[in-house]
Amino acid sequence: MIAILLVAGYATRLYPLTVNTPKPLLPVAGRAMLDYIVDEIDTLPGITRIVLISNHRFAAHFEEWAEVRREVNPNTPIVVLDDGTTDNQTRLGAIGDIQFAIDTLGIDDDVVIVAGDNLFTYRMRDMYDFFEKTGKDTLIAIHVPELSQLQKLAVATLDEDGKVLKMVEKPTDPESDTAIYATYFYRRETLPLIREYLDEGNTPDAPGNFPAWLYKRQDVYAYQADGTCIDIGTPENYRDVCERFDALWKSRKPLFEE
Repeated sequence: MIAILLVAGYATRLYPLTVNTPKPLLPVAGRAMLDYIVDEIDTLPGITRIVLISNHRFAAHFEEWAEVRREVNPNTPIVVLDDGTTDNQTRLGAIGDIQFAIDTLGIDDDVVIVAGDNLFTYRMRDMYDFFEKTGKDTLIAIHVPELSQLQKLAVATLDEDGKVLKMVEKPTDPESDTAIYATYFYRRETLPLIREYLDEGNTPDAPGNFPAWLYKRQDVYAYQADGTCIDIGTPENYRDVCERFDALWKSRKPLFEE
């Protein structure tokens, strides 16, 4: 399995914090946000490579981070891809970047895809175990009671086994309180459908748009996780997360339940 981290955004809402520093490398409690995500990826069995897809402006920043991170876990290679874009006007979009990585590296493996710019408190190993058990493409589902938040997210309706019955990206009138965040496990057989999705002229932005298209064509499941995902969208959000970090992380479920 290959892990793909989407880190090519410009996070302009966070200016001036992200003028010279990419959002995933902003420090929280003395470590880059990206380190917490890769800590979770390191709990997954069978990861053969971690691929970061960056824009051209910040590719060197991520390569510098990767040099240090490789010393933490030298057994898993880290590859930084530069998608060649330089601003929001030229960006490929999250789904476009996934296809860029597939084409550039010739990826033909199961993949786990994670947005590299959000912190989360759920355990990726639990989601991986669900993916292995079902043998189906798997999304992460979180209970979100606030209407204003649901309207900014992908929202799904699931059956009792977790099968996606309906999914809408950023609905005006959400039909459930089940939000889908940007952590996805896809089987290798599904990867060619990303090209099909793009060739149909669908939007390359917002990674949730692809599974919202995919579930209509084949079974897609969602793992209903404990925990939350934290979108750091403004300088005020960032300060709040930094102040609340200890409490957030102490609430996390143990990696392995006794």
